[in-house]
Amino acid sequence: MTSSQTDINQFAGAQSDPTVDPVRWRILAVLMVTIFMTLISVSIVNVALPSIRIGLDATQSDLQWVLSGYALTFGVVLVAAGRAGDIMGRGGLFLIGVTVFTLSSIAAGLAPNATWLNAARFAQGIGSGLLNPQGLGMIQHYFRGDARGRAFGYFGTTVGLSVAVGPVLGGVLIELGGPDLGWRLTFLVNVPIGITAIVLGLLWFPRPLIVRLPRTGSGLRSLDPVGAVLLALAVLAVLFPFVEDSGDRLVWGLLPLGALLGWLWVRWEQRYLRLGLKPMVDLKVFATRSYTNGITIMTLYFMGVTSVWVLVALYVQEGNGMTALQSSAFGIPAALLSAYAAHWAGSRVARFGRKLVIGGLVLALFGLGLSIGVVILADAGHLSIWWLLASLSFIGVAQGTVISPNQTLTLAQVPLDYAGSSGAIMQTGQRIGTAVGIALITAATFYALSATSWTVAMVVGFGLISVVVVLALLVAFKDLRDRRQAS
Repeated sequence: MTSSQTDINQFAGAQSDPTVDPVRWRILAVLMVTIFMTLISVSIVNVALPSIRIGLDATQSDLQWVLSGYALTFGVVLVAAGRAGDIMGRGGLFLIGVTVFTLSSIAAGLAPNATWLNAARFAQGIGSGLLNPQGLGMIQHYFRGDARGRAFGYFGTTVGLSVAVGPVLGGVLIELGGPDLGWRLTFLVNVPIGITAIVLGLLWFPRPLIVRLPRTGSGLRSLDPVGAVLLALAVLAVLFPFVEDSGDRLVWGLLPLGALLGWLWVRWEQRYLRLGLKPMVDLKVFATRSYTNGITIMTLYFMGVTSVWVLVALYVQEGNGMTALQSSAFGIPAALLSAYAAHWAGSRVARFGRKLVIGGLVLALFGLGLSIGVVILADAGHLSIWWLLASLSFIGVAQGTVISPNQTLTLAQVPLDYAGSSGAIMQTGQRIGTAVGIALITAATFYALSATSWTVAMVVGFGLISVVVVLALLVAFKDLRDRRQAS
């Protein structure tokens, strides 16, 4: 066989089997660059809030919506965007999402007032919601077995690095630009990253980028627009009470409405299937125990551990009088170790499976216990508060060994036709878990603070987080048992 014939055969094999196409690693690089951009944007904003308040004369409500607006629109569009990518092409919708995110970053950086900034943050959430499920779907499409574990490992490494770099970069930009220009730079820094991702995506993503819906037949119905609206409204009704900070108790009435809308969505999806159409989500996937167990683990993990970094930032700044830049340093070792652990675990998930996730959750509990000890001993004058860098490092390692392997294991048996929407459901669980956890755990912490001290309040907060992590650990053991029974 000649070399030219070999090349032709390799090309034909790549076309029929995307998992042997060498361009998949380039595609993964584009995904990582974009994920890096979206996560840096989130962590930078946390540091920039005081400067935004000064620069735009923003109220506390304005600042709340700078965070909440992004979270709301991101969570609402996730599943619909994932299903649209499954049908119309993930590469094209990914690039549309990157474009929306980049343009809204420009709008946020040039915002003349708080209203403009919040509108831009809503748009950023839409862009992020469009691109994120496409990224998960493309990893599932292009990678199998050990390679998929390594790909999700790189994904986790990127998450860890972005979390480490974001707050420090935000602090540096604010120092360089001052109270007015500095916070604007924290949004505008996304622009060159977004442009790079768009250019590389146009060069490397396979064609066609977008598959047009047929004008006849199922057409728009293949996107299940009614199902998309019902689920979006259900997610909005569940998320809104936890991210809205007006103190109006009537807003909690949205929770039963969200449950009702969720029930209506399930019934609609079942009806859609009986009509011979493809529903927005294949509900049969929930009968796969590895999928439902994995989603539950991820939701509980984000419900608990995400609040760690919120409480630490409040504790070291308000309880110990440190600056925002000093506060950001407490998470750097944990984030870097998380990045390394994600790569290490991603390469070994096929060998160890759910045991990796169980080990990570145990490490998280150990790190939480050590952190409680540091807070108590620091209050007694026996330790420096900087010892939190060491105790929180265990939580960083836990993050790397829980998130990436759990994504691989959860999505392993999901049909590729529903890769985007199924991955988006998992991300929606993360968003809901994060919103609920931060709202409840910080509320309990502040309630304890009103009656006692920061030390007791931190023990209460970290204790509640530990309870949630224990619940996730119990589900992980259940999944391990289910897998053994199935095999």
